[in-house]
Amino acid sequence: MKIANDDHKYISTGTTVYACEYHIIWCTKYRRSVLSPEIQERLKALIFQQQDAYRYIVREVESMPDHIHLLASIPPEVSVTSVIGKIKGYTAKTLRNEFPTLRRRLPCLWTRSKFVASAGTVTLEVLEQYIEAQKGV
Repeated sequence: MKIANDDHKYISTGTTVYACEYHIIWCTKYRRSVLSPEIQERLKALIFQQQDAYRYIVREVESMPDHIHLLASIPPEVSVTSVIGKIKGYTAKTLRNEFPTLRRRLPCLWTRSKFVASAGTVTLEVLEQYIEAQKGV
């Protein structure tokens, strides 16, 4: 599920211009395939719903029966780990309340682990060349 506005190269605040994009993955406990299509749709809605409260922007989100992929923009002053923790906590509590089968099948919905990778728009080599070229400016 993609966001409607794809024009997201840079975000500007009063004092910062940034492009901090992260590819985030997390799994269900024991990697159990408990996320039915109905639960997956509700999960995506919950992730979109909390953007303002937790200070992230969803670039894309997709779910499978046992894990979630999220591409999100997170301001540099906000901890990626804290955002993920908030999303996981909120979605687990809400989904387990709305879908009682999740409570019966798992002691908790998500594993404690996660995968995070920054998603840059240029390679490290290009950045190195740019910085070196600044000496002559």
